[in-house]
Order: sequence, then structure tokens, then C-alpha cells
Amino acid sequence: MALRTPLAFHLCVSVSLLLFVHGHCFYLPGVAPEDFQKGDDLKVKVNKLTSTKTQLPYSYYSLPYCPPATIVDSAENLGEVLRGDRIENSPYVFKMREPQMCNVVCRITLNAKTAKEFKEKIDDEYRVNMILDNLPLVVPVHRLDQESSIVYQHGFRVGLKGQYAGSKEEKYFIHNHLTFIVKFHKDTQTDSARIVGFEVKPFSVKHEYEGKWSDKTRLTTCDPHAKRSVTNSESPQEVEDKKDIIFTYDVEFQESDVKWAYRWDTYLLMADDQIHWFSIVNSLMIVLFLSGMVAMIMLRTLYRDISKYNQLETQEEAQEETGWKLVHGDVFRPPINSDLLCVYVGTGVQFLGMILVNMIFAVLGFLSPSNRGGLMTAMLLLWVFMGLFAGYSSARLYKMFKGTEWKKITLKTAFMFPASVFAIFFVLNALIWGEKSSGAVPFGTMFALVFLWFGISVPLVFVGGYVGFKKPAIEDPVKTNKIPRQIPEQAWYMNPVFSILIGGILPFGAVFIELFFILTSIWLHQFYYIFGFLFIVFLILIVTCAEITIVLCYFQLCSEDYLWWWRSYLTSGSSALYLFLYAAFYFFTKLEITKPVSGVLYFGYMLIVSYAFFVLTGTIGFYACFWFTRLIYSSVKID
Repeated sequence: MALRTPLAFHLCVSVSLLLFVHGHCFYLPGVAPEDFQKGDDLKVKVNKLTSTKTQLPYSYYSLPYCPPATIVDSAENLGEVLRGDRIENSPYVFKMREPQMCNVVCRITLNAKTAKEFKEKIDDEYRVNMILDNLPLVVPVHRLDQESSIVYQHGFRVGLKGQYAGSKEEKYFIHNHLTFIVKFHKDTQTDSARIVGFEVKPFSVKHEYEGKWSDKTRLTTCDPHAKRSVTNSESPQEVEDKKDIIFTYDVEFQESDVKWAYRWDTYLLMADDQIHWFSIVNSLMIVLFLSGMVAMIMLRTLYRDISKYNQLETQEEAQEETGWKLVHGDVFRPPINSDLLCVYVGTGVQFLGMILVNMIFAVLGFLSPSNRGGLMTAMLLLWVFMGLFAGYSSARLYKMFKGTEWKKITLKTAFMFPASVFAIFFVLNALIWGEKSSGAVPFGTMFALVFLWFGISVPLVFVGGYVGFKKPAIEDPVKTNKIPRQIPEQAWYMNPVFSILIGGILPFGAVFIELFFILTSIWLHQFYYIFGFLFIVFLILIVTCAEITIVLCYFQLCSEDYLWWWRSYLTSGSSALYLFLYAAFYFFTKLEITKPVSGVLYFGYMLIVSYAFFVLTGTIGFYACFWFTRLIYSSVKID
């Protein structure tokens, strides 16, 4: 499947949106309200078939559903293609505020192959997704624990499995009759209306008729002339070889008080916002605890130490002292594999910039869920443009370590992380392609991703690297001795592996409740649009990473171990290990994935997420420790 022609246009629109924010009120492209007069055509679009059991999307017409005269793909942006969305037209056409009953779409006869395809999709609990006026189709379900509470499930099931009374044989039944409910908000002055809801009640009905089938055949099970409508599935339609299936639908229109601007609120309504508040309070308690420790170290211990050291009169007295001042001649000695550290720090800055800007756009409402794929498109484009800061950060650090080959370090920054992620992504995409899923990224889109990487990101990394290396080198606050000082034997609790693993627990603990909701939205196909909560949790994560690294770095220096460069990065970065372990726990406790390919996809994508989280949190911890060490050693008078 080739890349859609409008993709370049959508890229330009997305770039324009990200780079240009107008001060006045406006609607995002494609998201402006549309007014419908009575009798206007309402065209329903179909989207992919999705399943939480397989995580492999398929296009709607991969099953032998009734097609329109010609199937037309809707324009897709980069994010939609990567999500596996395949939006196409459908034979369902309504007339605004004109109810319809028992419209026949088509009649098909199953063969062994098509019956098997339907049965497989029913087994895997696939759901059919549709769109009307940019609103996704939902099935309202009453919650058992709360009578008045309704949750909305995306799309309706392809079918269901069941048994006839008195029989033990399990049969497959298809949902072939749909009762659509279109909710609208009416403008009393103009008599026009806007669509504010799109719901469906699916039924399985074995339709019957008299005589031979023709386009004008009247059904006996569902007849608009006799006012006989489908209200239950007492006589369901089986899925078997050589069975005829007649697809029908009803349309009901309901006036609603909900205004167009608030029509997404019902979809995004949080029934569990108390858990999010609990998550934030829990995270804030961790932050307050760490802030107290950092304040105690900075204000009390360090102030006392610095005052005492600066009052020492003789070198003999200074030599009698122990603690962090003794390693002043080695604390800024370049670490082993300093090039690799520069690369990872630069990549982390790129991630931090991307997420911060993305979050701000999301909190301000630019990345509305009605703009499908907008979030992913924005993330990709921001990642590409943030390459400028990645090159700058890695080159600045590299020059501080007395490095001279800035092109080499810039090249590594531009390729190391993206290449490893792209390799994993390419393998996973090959697996999806092997399953003939619409989730497989087409060759054209893959080419677009490579172009963004090589054509925009790499040059920007080089520009940033050039600018960063031209800047004067960062001066160390103290001189470094020529001969490295021997590190004394450390206590068991200061063992690098132990302290690194301990350091990752608190940053993970600050975000793991919110992580549950993010995983649920990704893998159980639910809306996640609580970016306000997410932004607060992200700020808490930054503070927690910084503070735990500073605390452990101070203890390390006090025990005369000056190898803090890599340890500061790994201390907060180790939270990624806990994230991956939690993802494994979530897989076995919350998901019902049975196919090996789906399991590989899950762990492959979660490996990419964990790797990105490692780079992000590690960089935050590194810069916190970098600032801390420079601050304390610049405050001490050293002869």
C-alpha cells in the first residue's frame, strides 16, 4: 500500500500548527463544527477492526461486509497511518432528523472461507469501528456497580458465541442488524443542528422473507410498513458455510442538550478521577520527603561542612578531614566511555524537549482526540526538530571532557538511539505485515519516517553540534589532579549496583498509577485525554529524579567515591527497569493476549518505551547531579 497523497499536506499542516499558534480563537483544521439542515445527507465512515486480544488491527473490508459502489480512502495523517487507522466510506447513509427503519444494506452468501474469517474475528473479540461527523461510534453499557453510570465502549462486536436452548454445541452469531442513535443539538433560530453523539445497539437477527430475493423484497422479521422493528436477538443469525446473511439498520434521532463544544465530554468522562488525585497526592508525598532530605543536605550539612572547611588554617588540618572535599581533585575527572555518556545525555535532552512541548500543546487543547493521529504526528515532528538541542547538549559536554572530534560525537547522537529503535520497529512491523494486518506501516510511510530522520533530524543534530562545540568549554570549579586518587573500600549499601537499583524505585513509584491508565488506553483501546494530570505527574517525575540522584550522589561523594558521572545517569535511569517489569506484570494480569505474535508486539513496543524512559530519566538525574557537584565545589575555598 503506497503512502496516501495528502500525507505531505498533513505534514505541512502539522508543522504549521506546531510552529505557529495564533492568538485569536480558532478551530483546528477538520475539527470545525458542521451544521446540518433537516434532510441533509449524513455519511458514515468505517475504520479498522480492533481487538484487545490480538492487538492486530484489520481494515473493515478485510471481512466480506457490504461495500459501497466504490471504496474511497479518507485522507490520513502520519499518526493515523502509524496507529493502523484505515478510514473508508461505507454504504450507510442517513438523512438528518429523518428516522429510518429496517433499511436493507445487502445480502451475502457465506462460503467456507468467509465463514471461517468471521468466526476467527468473533473468537478474537474484534470490534467494528465507525465514524460520523468525526465522532467515533460507541456502545453505551450500564455499569453493574452504579445503576445511573454509563460507560462507552468503542465500536460494536463483530458477533458473539452462544448455544441454543437444550444444546451444548457452541455456535457463532453475527451482528447483522444495527440500530444507530444519532444525537443532535438544535439551533432554535436557524433550525439547523449539530451532531453531538453517535451510538449503536447491535443485534443478531436471522432475517426472513417470502418468495425469491430481489432488491424490492420485504422482510417479514423487520418491516417499516408494518412498523415491525428489531428489539432483540431471539432468533440470531448463524455464521456457517452456505448461509445467507442480510445486513440491515435502523436510524433514530434524539435531541440533546449537549452543545457541540462539549460533545467529547461524555467520551472522555473519567469515572475514576479520584484514583488520579490519589496518584498525585501519593507522588507529592514522595517529593516532599525527598525535598526535605535535599534541603537538609543543602542547608544544614553542606553549609556546616563548607563553613568548617573554609575556616581550616593549615594543610595538616585539611588532610585530617574526611568526606566529599577530599575528592575535589578527582570529582571532575572525565569518566570512562565519556563519548557514550555525551550521546545519551544529548538524546535525553531531545526527549525532554519533545515531551515538554508536546504536553504543553496537549494541555492547551491543541491535540484534541477529534484530531485523530495528531498526538503521534506532533511527537514525531517535535522529536525531529529537537535534534538541534540534542546535538548542542552532546557537543557541549564532549568539549568539557576535552574531546576534539565533534563530528564523530554528533554522528553518534544522530544515529545511535534512533537506529536501535528503528531496528526493533522494523522487525515488529515485519511481524504485523506477516499477519496481513492494517497495522503494518506501508512502505511509503516508512520512507517518510526515514526522510524525517535523515533529511531533517540528522542535519539539525549537526547544526546543534556545531553551535555547541563553537561555544567556550565549560570550566570546572576545581582543578583535576594528574594522578587519580584511590577509592577506599565501600560499605555494602554504597555498592554501585545496589544504590542504582534503589535510586530507580522512587521515580517509578511517583508515576506508576498514571502508568496504569496510559497502558490501559494504549492496549485496551480506551481514550486517554487527562493531560492536565499527566503534566503534573511528569513535573513530579522530573523533581523526583533530580532529588533522589542528588541525595545518593552526596552520600557517594561523602564515602570518597568520585565516580559519579555514569552513576548519576543510571540511578534515576534504572526506573526504566521497573517500568518494563510493571509492563510484564500488566501483560499477565490485565491483558488476554493469546497469539505469540501479539505477545512479541507488546513486549517489543514496551521495550522501546522503557528504553526511551531510561534515556529521559537518566538525563534528568545526570543534569541534577552535574548542577549539584558544581555548586558545592565552587563554594569551597581550595588552595
